[in-house]
Amino acid sequence: MSTDLIPIIDSHHHIWMLKDIPWLQGPMLPRIFGDYTAMKCDYTGEQFKEDLSNHGVYKSVYVQANWSNDKGLEEVQWVQSVADRLEFPHAVVGYANVASSELPRLLDAQMKCRNFRGIRQQLHWHPNPQYKFASTPDLMKSDDWLRGFKEIDDRGLTFELQIFSNQMNDGYDLVKAFPNTNFILTHAGMLESNQPEDLQRWRAGMKKFLDCPNLYIKLSGLGTFIHKCEIDIWEPIVDEMISLFGAERCMFGTNFPVEKLWTTYSQMITVIRKCMSKYPLTVQNAVLNGTAAKIYRI
Repeated sequence: MSTDLIPIIDSHHHIWMLKDIPWLQGPMLPRIFGDYTAMKCDYTGEQFKEDLSNHGVYKSVYVQANWSNDKGLEEVQWVQSVADRLEFPHAVVGYANVASSELPRLLDAQMKCRNFRGIRQQLHWHPNPQYKFASTPDLMKSDDWLRGFKEIDDRGLTFELQIFSNQMNDGYDLVKAFPNTNFILTHAGMLESNQPEDLQRWRAGMKKFLDCPNLYIKLSGLGTFIHKCEIDIWEPIVDEMISLFGAERCMFGTNFPVEKLWTTYSQMITVIRKCMSKYPLTVQNAVLNGTAAKIYRI
């Protein structure tokens, strides 16, 4: 089987109606992906299906898109309604404030949606205000947050771990504390640049997770910081992650439509297939579909 025939699960994408996304309606703010004027519009399930058509993408995973913090249930319900109508996406990752006293009630309600699989609360913090999201770098260490996380663990839900390399020691402690939860390290650990000091810190942080069999690597957002999608940018990261963690702990995601600011869906599929083409078919299948199918149960 040639690489271009191997079916793909897109393990990280978004859809939205602009009316539901406050941060896209407000003034332009410093963000990782730069000028996002072009994203200030609807990106529907129909548009997503059109983008992925003819590229061998047969399943997908929706990841929360930062609706208002009090709309965590409504977001999951809306995406489920899209999935019921279009048969995409096949899994839904919602939002919850893990430290909230309302977390158990919210999770139980979200779990009534058949495609709901887990939670992403973005924890990434950086001294550069353009990259900062969480209010503090160590949110995941607070007593209330860890107490709440047990609710996620008890329900067998996944957690999307989105952190920078300067937070990986705390991330490691979290993953080790909950060995029965499957963590997905979003955007391959958020490598912010290829400067030697950044690479060294990121690589050291990633290696800490080697002895965490419940942590998986999401090969997504690989051009986010330089706003490009090119094989010479992606391939070194893809190769290193497969070398370190093995294909059975790696999965591919497009991060569309964020990446649409600087590339096309077609280009992303072309680049990941080129990155994978030198590997045995077992490795290609694991990264392109098998790992995501297992972790998100699709």
